Amino acid sequence: MKPILVFQTDFTYKEGAVSSMYGVVKTVDRELEIMDGTHELPQYDTWSASYRLYQSLQFWPEGTIYVSVVDPGVGTSRRACVAKTVDGYYIVTPDNGSLTHVKRLIGIEAVREIDESVNRLRGKGTEDVAIFHGRDLFGYTAARLASGIIDFEGVGPEYPVEEIVEHEMHEPVVEPGKAQGIFEINDPNFGNLWTNIPLKAFQEAGFAYGDHINVTVRHEGEKVFEEKVLFHQSFGFAQKGDPMIYNNEMMKVAMAVSQGSFCDKYNLSYGPEWTIEFTK
Repeated sequence: MKPILVFQTDFTYKEGAVSSMYGVVKTVDRELEIMDGTHELPQYDTWSASYRLYQSLQFWPEGTIYVSVVDPGVGTSRRACVAKTVDGYYIVTPDNGSLTHVKRLIGIEAVREIDESVNRLRGKGTEDVAIFHGRDLFGYTAARLASGIIDFEGVGPEYPVEEIVEHEMHEPVVEPGKAQGIFEINDPNFGNLWTNIPLKAFQEAGFAYGDHINVTVRHEGEKVFEEKVLFHQSFGFAQKGDPMIYNNEMMKVAMAVSQGSFCDKYNLSYGPEWTIEFTK
């Protein structure tokens, strides 16, 4: 069976970019199966691209080829690449930080720079287009790889995994009765905020389901939220409209408002400048 192609971008569906990418794939090989990850990533946000890639990649069949295109540096000297993970997946992406979480938390076995002299769409009058590598380079190369026209070595020259561009990742500080971290990403549909604190470490620090825990959130050092909040397994344990602490799908500690938006209710967001502290 040929690998599945999964696409994530910041393109939205407001115009024809996604359709054009998929058309290129089907022109290479009509048998290829294309699936959507998301096309609603925040514009130019390579951190979110990295997190969402890690969030979903591991749940696809081994051998899946993920095409991740959030590319503020398109057309410049940033590398276009295909990375092979240690567990048998391929990621076609600009090397601009979008591989950070996969490299750190899963592992990348090898990475190759796409050779544009071989793996670039030709014959469609797009040779001088520098701003749509999602169509002309990433989608095209992914289709050629999935169809078997090229193998991984046929992508282009290998370069050291150590040269992959990475974002800084912040580590939580957890000790008995206390945990400190950041909001590293959001759940945009429901307004939840996910921390970088693993559930296991949180529980080992002495926090248990049913506890009411002191929570302090700071933005650039200034206190913006301070309440005693219920910690439980899922949203139904809290009263509608109340904030709560829960274990999210990535086995990390997260904040929500039951049947509401934690982000909107308290005007909070994510990033390294948004810090959170839990105490008994």
